[in-house]
Amino acid sequence: MKVHSMLVIFAPLLFTVGCAQSDAGITTSVKTQFMADDLVKARNINVDTRDRIVTLTGTVQSRDEEAKALQIARNTKGVADVVDNIVIGPSTEPGSTPTTGRFGETPPGSAITEPITDAGITAKVKSKLLADPDVSGLRIDVDTRERIVTLTGTVSSAAEKARAIELAGKTDNVIRVEDRLTLRPRTP
Repeated sequence: MKVHSMLVIFAPLLFTVGCAQSDAGITTSVKTQFMADDLVKARNINVDTRDRIVTLTGTVQSRDEEAKALQIARNTKGVADVVDNIVIGPSTEPGSTPTTGRFGETPPGSAITEPITDAGITAKVKSKLLADPDVSGLRIDVDTRERIVTLTGTVSSAAEKARAIELAGKTDNVIRVEDRLTLRPRTP
């Protein structure tokens, strides 16, 4: 039981350190830290990394949330610079839907739900990839724009590639999956 508890505690840290060198690894590391943070709402912030430069896009509710997101990104191993495209205010991201009707009431026959955001879709897809035993989710970067998911990175087999695309495509609110995965068999 102690080993399991220790694994739960140290796995995110090892995950963050182990994959932080590539652009996809840096993106995954930043997103993972956002999801673990109480202030930063990862579902509203999209993370893109190119040549170790992290670009944060999305909507946050306060300056404190923006500052914390920037701090997390800047302190992530492997990050050379951070571009701040974060907006403070209500979510205006394409694909978001209101949770209430006119005058703030819940529309008849509907439950209160979180708004649909690209960052939220990205987090759901990434979680599915990391949880699936047939997919190496650490080597796959997930980006979402207007509910279109783009998968980049390397996979070791056609079956793994197909499974990753299937998982992404079956995620709620995904319109389409763009496949930019590279097949690179692992060497023993």
